[in-house]
Formats: sequence, structure tokens, C-alpha cells
Amino acid sequence: MTARRVVSLVPSITEALATVHPEALVGVTDWCTHPPDLESYGARRVRGTKNPDLATIEALRPDLVVVNREENRELDVRRMRERGLRVEVTDIETVPEGVAELERLLDLLGWERPAWLAEARSLWCGPLPPVTRRVVVPIWRDPWMVVGPRTFTADLCRRLGWEVVQAQDPDAPDRYPTVPVEQLDGCGADAVLLPDEPYVFTADDGPECFTTPVELVSGRALTWYGPSLVAAARDVARPTLPEG
Repeated sequence: MTARRVVSLVPSITEALATVHPEALVGVTDWCTHPPDLESYGARRVRGTKNPDLATIEALRPDLVVVNREENRELDVRRMRERGLRVEVTDIETVPEGVAELERLLDLLGWERPAWLAEARSLWCGPLPPVTRRVVVPIWRDPWMVVGPRTFTADLCRRLGWEVVQAQDPDAPDRYPTVPVEQLDGCGADAVLLPDEPYVFTADDGPECFTTPVELVSGRALTWYGPSLVAAARDVARPTLPEG
């Protein structure tokens, strides 16, 4: 199979595929922000990851629709398959799984593997380093939700030597638990990492809730598993400290 028409409902995968054959991306979500010029290649917006426009996707006549178990709904996958669409489901909970799934997907599409993918494997898929500090990673506030076990972000942090406090019990039922902010502030973490997505934490929105040292970090660097992995290996360990 050499796919010439692809719909991607996963922002990270959209960015990854666009580094190889951007002209083949005929449909992407509203949240697919990288690269910013997707429309110039003819890509059509098909709404969001949780509410895709199935009629528009069908009309685009894709060779393959790419989804992710966490990002997209099983209901939409089933409905697309009932329409006769070929849907490929990716499943990513660790950085090595992210790299491996992208390799598998590119091979399935009949596309070449870009050089950055091999570099990402070299940077991220080796032995785990020693733990140098314990961190908390909120992803939302009111209620406060944090990164927990069996998540890509917790694994990425661990590969930087950062142990995510709420991710230590792999059998915990909630991968993104809701935790009172007082409990987060008192859990013994060395730092609270506040990303700018999905909730947009800023120097004026979030740090004031903690006595634990706070660092503002790139949400894309912590959560995306495309070409941003290469820059993340260099940049994510250089947090922006809130003023004051």
C-alpha cells in the first residue's frame, strides 16, 4: 500500500506525517496546529478529535484514517468503519511506543521514514537514567487534574530523570487523576511543572496556588510524539520560571 490520501485525527501524528508527504494529508482536525500551513497543501479541517465530521471525512475518500486510542472515541472509529473507511488505531503510552507506532504507521502507508524519527529513537529509547527529582504535572485546574500512570508524559519525564509523583502506581485506575491542589502542593515534589496545553498555565495563572517551586514548560514538548521529540530532548529541561 502506498497511501495518497490520508485523514489524521491526531495532532502529533499529523505533524509527523507532514514531514514526509504533507500533500497526502487531505483531512486534519482543528487541533492539528503543526505545521501551520496545512491548508496550503489542500488539507480540509474536519472538526475536533472528539467530534470529527464523519460525512466530510467520508467525502474526502481517504485511503486511511489515522486515530489514537486516547485522543479519539471508539464510537467514531466504529462509525467510520461502518461507512467502509479503513481506520488505523494507534496506541501510545510511552515514548518508545510513540516512536515504534510512527515507524509502523509509515511502513503501513508505504512512506519513507524521516531522519528525525531515527534521531528520536536514539535520544529517547535507551536505558532509563537515575531519578534526579520528583515532579507534579497538572494538565487542568478547577478541578485540578494531573498526569498519572501509563501516560506518554509520565514516561517522557522519567526518561529525563524526573519521577512523576502521581504516576508511581501503575495499577491506579485513573491515568489523569483529579487531585485537590492542597494535596498536590503537599506531596513532597521538588517542582510543579505547569505546561501551556491543554490548559494554558501562565505566570499569572497557576503558580500562585503553590508553595512548591513552579516551572512553566512547553506542553507540546511534554505531550507530542512527533518531530518535536528531537527538540524536546534539548529544550524541555530548560523551564521558564515565573516572574516574581
